Amino acid sequence: MSDRFDADVETRLRNDMAEIIARYPDDRSALLPMLHLIQSVDGYVSPRGIALCADVLSLTRAEVSAVATFYSQYRRRPNGEYNVGVCTNALCAVMGGDIIWDKLSEHLGVGHDQTTADGKITLEQLECNAACDFAPVIMVNWEFFDNQTPSSAVELVDKITAGEDIKPTRGPNKVHTFKEVSRTLAGFEDGLVDEGPGAGPESLVGLRYAREKGWTAPQAVGEESR
Repeated sequence: MSDRFDADVETRLRNDMAEIIARYPDDRSALLPMLHLIQSVDGYVSPRGIALCADVLSLTRAEVSAVATFYSQYRRRPNGEYNVGVCTNALCAVMGGDIIWDKLSEHLGVGHDQTTADGKITLEQLECNAACDFAPVIMVNWEFFDNQTPSSAVELVDKITAGEDIKPTRGPNKVHTFKEVSRTLAGFEDGLVDEGPGAGPESLVGLRYAREKGWTAPQAVGEESR
């Protein structure tokens, strides 16, 4: 990889960065989405990406690197086309997450934060996917695959390796690549926000039950007179 972006790519990045910066009252507040923007081009926070962010925001490279190394969604080496995160926190672990992790690590021949030789998959051991009602859960490029088993997890990564589209349990009709998702995380809409279901049956049980019983939320003190 070159030390600098091609001229047309750099121009496009600078234009996108200017659009990001315009969202904030303080320019340096734009650094987080700008780092996602770099990942949408290079697949990780590259040295040339750090240099460009530093130049645009009048920061030092050390200041940009300090942010990039603090948050786990920023990668400091090339990430796979698909990031497969297996939750092994308490509930997912006891529901089989540890077994799924061991099976995938053995099947793919990689460990935590390592990438397969074909560049398709980076495997990650996650603390929590915030979807405990669907445990055990896998996230692929931040899309949910609920109620997983060792066999379904292997089938999932095999489809990725074979170049097949994969459909999450909730969310868009297919999982997009790490670079594509990184551009969305930078704040550029992908038009998929309403595509596919946003919640699963388990999450909606309480709402359905409340409606069947005719329950409503209690009024806050003072609301009765409004």
